[in-house]
Amino acid sequence: MKKYALSVCLFAAVFNVKSQSNMNVDQKVSTLLSRMTLEEKVGQMTQISVEAFLKSTNGKLNEPHEFDMAKLTEAISKYKIGSMLNVGGDAQTLDLWRKRIETIQKLALKERIKIPVLYGIDAIRGNNYTLESVLFPQQIAQAASFNPAMAQKAAAVAAYETRAAFIPWNFSPVLDLGRQPVWPRIWETYGEDPHLVTEMGKAVILGYEGSGQTIDKYHVFACLKHYMGYSMPLSGHDRTPAWIPERELREYFLPQFAAAVKAGAKTVMVNSGEINGIPVHSNKHILTDILKGELQFKGFIVSDWQDIQYLYQRHKIAVDNKDAVMIAINAGIDMSMVPTDFTFCDDLIALVKEGKVSMSRVDDAVSRILKVKFEAGLFDQPAGNAKDYPLFNSPQHNKLNYDVAAECITLLKNEDQILPLAKGKKIFVTGPSASSMRPLNGGWSRNWQGLNSNETEKGKNTILEAITNVFGTENVTYSEGATFTEAKDLKDAVTKAAAADVIVLCIGEDSYTETPGNIDDITISAPQIELAKALAATGKPVVFVLTEGRPRIISAIEPLSKAVIHAYLLGNEGGNVIADVLAGKINPSGKLPYTYPRHTNSLTNYYHKFTESLEFDPTAGYNPQWEFGYGLSYTTFTYSDLKVSDPTLDANGELTVTVKMSNTGKVAGKETALLYASDMVASITPEVKRLRAFQKIELQPGESKVLTFTLKSEDFSFINNDLKRVTEPGKFTLSIGGLTSVFTYQ
Repeated sequence: MKKYALSVCLFAAVFNVKSQSNMNVDQKVSTLLSRMTLEEKVGQMTQISVEAFLKSTNGKLNEPHEFDMAKLTEAISKYKIGSMLNVGGDAQTLDLWRKRIETIQKLALKERIKIPVLYGIDAIRGNNYTLESVLFPQQIAQAASFNPAMAQKAAAVAAYETRAAFIPWNFSPVLDLGRQPVWPRIWETYGEDPHLVTEMGKAVILGYEGSGQTIDKYHVFACLKHYMGYSMPLSGHDRTPAWIPERELREYFLPQFAAAVKAGAKTVMVNSGEINGIPVHSNKHILTDILKGELQFKGFIVSDWQDIQYLYQRHKIAVDNKDAVMIAINAGIDMSMVPTDFTFCDDLIALVKEGKVSMSRVDDAVSRILKVKFEAGLFDQPAGNAKDYPLFNSPQHNKLNYDVAAECITLLKNEDQILPLAKGKKIFVTGPSASSMRPLNGGWSRNWQGLNSNETEKGKNTILEAITNVFGTENVTYSEGATFTEAKDLKDAVTKAAAADVIVLCIGEDSYTETPGNIDDITISAPQIELAKALAATGKPVVFVLTEGRPRIISAIEPLSKAVIHAYLLGNEGGNVIADVLAGKINPSGKLPYTYPRHTNSLTNYYHKFTESLEFDPTAGYNPQWEFGYGLSYTTFTYSDLKVSDPTLDANGELTVTVKMSNTGKVAGKETALLYASDMVASITPEVKRLRAFQKIELQPGESKVLTFTLKSEDFSFINNDLKRVTEPGKFTLSIGGLTSVFTYQ
């Protein structure tokens, strides 16, 4: 290993130290580009999934994974590919990942031009394709924390553990707006509010990339997904058409990407779907005019999985692959996630020679890619040093995982203060989520759909195991009662429930993501409803624990519960956190990052228009089960003394808002103060309210603090009919904690 590492360093040194030590990054890119052939340039624009180079037996990949060196060599030597991705099935060991990256880079550095390969992975809440890495709560759960600083810490650990596998590029964060609750990727978002998504996204990018222009060996480059409008398909089904006017795109879907670009994100992945009949991979207006033009994005744009090919295979806007490549590259795509053949290389080379794709467009794309490679430090250290990562899966990282999950969990109901449970209570635990790690982790957990979490995470505690550990074997009984798809053991569950003091019913969804997660009904599954009704008939109090990636409608059974805990997808510490919430060791402080609907045909977001309210539509107006931002505590908080620094605000001024928050209960707790604004009259119909700022603080019993918010005119702006962001003169109402104040913008 020492000889091999030395050879890699020597290869890198020949090119970098001697040739370019005194150049800045742009000069290095320009010099390198001038030496490259067309084939080498196209290779840099090509990304191939690693399973194309792995050995298999009878159609299944060998475990542990093994390279077919002839195929890998062909890809690098003949096609000059510059990027790889994916795991090729199930998660692999840290040692195998390191050897994989070293093998790839050794081949790349033998080539004439000696450009390292850029490897990307979906490490969306931890290095989940590496065995034993820390799996944090999924994005939707982290959003419920309303704590960007905590999310930044989790992202920094995820970056560290990803770089420990010698991987420098993370396909995260997802900045899609989670406002279509049927969509199967809601749990990969930071919720339905643009401001919340923006603040969480900026924090996570800082955690991934660090604060410098380049990234060090403990950080990774972020990749913003999925630019933009991907999360709003009309049907709610993944990768189906969206119809979003540009005014609405700019109002709700663009701001978080704009903020992330400004925060320094260097790569962007594209929406796989179509908007208004135009696939985004072919949309020059969105990719080039807006992203590279208006936002001045200097990084590179990578396609999503096979999406250039899909321009002719699915979308039918191209006649063949060559036509699709021409359309996508001319629209602004810089790198094609092909993902498993070399058709992109052959066709793009032909297109350039035919003059259908200009060399300047290719040079622009390659320059962007090379710049990221230089800024990732790949030319100086194409792989890594194992000794630099002693904290991989360390107690410190796992403790942070617990702390993050503790801030995400959300208490939605607590009648008669049944929670926390008194000591000595006889607890009956049941439901399909109780004894499985899959509903705690969701998809992208060691494999794409998270199917094997019970095997790979067997060292972690399920909800049942954690409750048993906390409350004692003598106080806990269990029966599954039902699966997600089938009622079973109902009699056994009812019998055991009748002998208990309280029932903890764990319900929700099994793991999934993307198209396999499409559903035709957002209502929680019938077997779980049947189980809930049977248990409630015993007369014993029922506590719901919801483990779900999207809000499954429970209005038919919610009245049967005494308490409801929303656990989202809490990750590997989820079981422990849920048990400690039940026991009162954790005071829940999460808030809903989306509107929890009451009915299948009423999926309105909290920033709805006045014509969508109950006052206008008493039959089906906005009447959710729980509103965005809702969440209870084991203590009580009161707000008082709301003050606004000035009754008027002008274009160049600032508005200082203060409010006093007090813990009037008996235990310490954390509370998120949500500051909303309502535009009373506007040229575009205003929303009832919009979140404009938030703060989360901890207060001891009897303690009070004054919170301060500083707002500017742009905080009250919107996109008008001319697609311009404006703040119009008039009255605005601020609201926080049940208090309101009015000011005038002039």
